[in-house]
Amino acid sequence: MLHTTILKKVLLIGLLVLLSTSQACKVSAGTNVWTSTGPEGGNIWALAIDPKTPSTLYTGTTDGSVYKSTNGGGSWEAVNNGLVYAFVAALAIDPKTPSTLYLGGDAGAFKSTNGGASWEAVNTGFTTMAVEVLVIDPKTPSTLYAAFFAFGGVFKSTNGGGNWSAIGLTTMVVYALAIDPKTPSTLYAGTSGGGVFKSTNGGGDWSAVNTGLPTNTFVNALAIDPKTPATLYAGTDGGGVFKSTNGGGNWQAVNTGLTKKTVRALAIDPKTPSTLYAGTKNGGVFKSTNGGGNWEAVNTGLTNMSVYALAIDPTKAASLYAGTDGGGVFKYKLR
Repeated sequence: MLHTTILKKVLLIGLLVLLSTSQACKVSAGTNVWTSTGPEGGNIWALAIDPKTPSTLYTGTTDGSVYKSTNGGGSWEAVNNGLVYAFVAALAIDPKTPSTLYLGGDAGAFKSTNGGASWEAVNTGFTTMAVEVLVIDPKTPSTLYAAFFAFGGVFKSTNGGGNWSAIGLTTMVVYALAIDPKTPSTLYAGTSGGGVFKSTNGGGDWSAVNTGLPTNTFVNALAIDPKTPATLYAGTDGGGVFKSTNGGGNWQAVNTGLTKKTVRALAIDPKTPSTLYAGTKNGGVFKSTNGGGNWEAVNTGLTNMSVYALAIDPTKAASLYAGTDGGGVFKYKLR
């Protein structure tokens, strides 16, 4: 009987240890904790998630490589066939045909129609080759917009990158572009020292929309509320986040808990757009659940605090990814 009692206690202790270990593993890769997913090498400036299959994502590095994961960042493979190795700054996926994607970097724009298996240059019409920003019209994906590291303004293609034409802001360095998801002829450009510009005719004309923004504002990131597109956010250089609820008519700072950090990236929860995230230089990631009313740092597990890119699962909003300055990609489970 004594041996039986001892054996039961040993088995019970073993079970408790096993459960404890299991729970620890869940915490390390669980909800509200960042986990490093790779890939190795290079700063991550570009992230893109397949809108139909969110377990597939792509990342671009500053050493000129594109990596693809088909298991939510569990593993990565380089997909560089046909690329000229240079700085990769932008990635954009066709929302209707996700096997088609575009890349922007020091060597211009490239296009893949087979999920990154091969690439070809699509630069006809460009007057400069250093592409920093690429965005796709969500309703007509053959229409794209590009902007550059240096002066060159905004260019537009209506045939999937077949050729490009300048459409304005030629004296500006444009850091960010955002398209109204419900009315894609409306788009916004965040500039280096010129604040925000708006076009309501697909880039045909632009006007400054800077009421409430500090003079000479550098805008690094723009994000539009997918359900209420008149609401948008601007991430600035040293000024934190600004918000407009009337399509850029006026802006107000929304920095409680964030302070005036340099914001490099913004991401909005597509299911609950009052929840958004800001990736900062040296401050990690901040979260707001009330449309920027206040912010809190969400950095548990994040070992690199300079975040250059953010991407959120566009369907279930189950995962958030952060691209960092030399630390690869981190994953954060939201649900």
